[in-house]
Amino acid sequence: MNLKYIFKIITIDEWQKVKQSETYLGSSKDIKDGYIHFSGEDQVKGTLEKYYSKKKDLVLLKVETLRLDHLIWEQASDGSMFPHLYSSLDLSNVVDEFEITLNDNGIHELPDNFN
Repeated sequence: MNLKYIFKIITIDEWQKVKQSETYLGSSKDIKDGYIHFSGEDQVKGTLEKYYSKKKDLVLLKVETLRLDHLIWEQASDGSMFPHLYSSLDLSNVVDEFEITLNDNGIHELPDNFN
């Protein structure tokens, strides 16, 4: 498990709005839950399948964890540990962004170099 980077899936429209404010408060689900949901490198594909099935116009944010003071890895119902950020995300921690494409079969394809 790589603890240096975590990943957030976000829509292109949402990402454009966030870039203007330089701070990300989270999706409506994040705000409801009280923290921003992230995935570890090995969890991104599963998160896409479970929560974003056949959704288009997605971006994957690569976030450096070093300066995230309120990041906690918590156990999900399936026993996996997921990163949750109990604060807003300052965009200075986003080190890269990747377009997530949807192939003809409705399967998300991640770039080879996202990790």
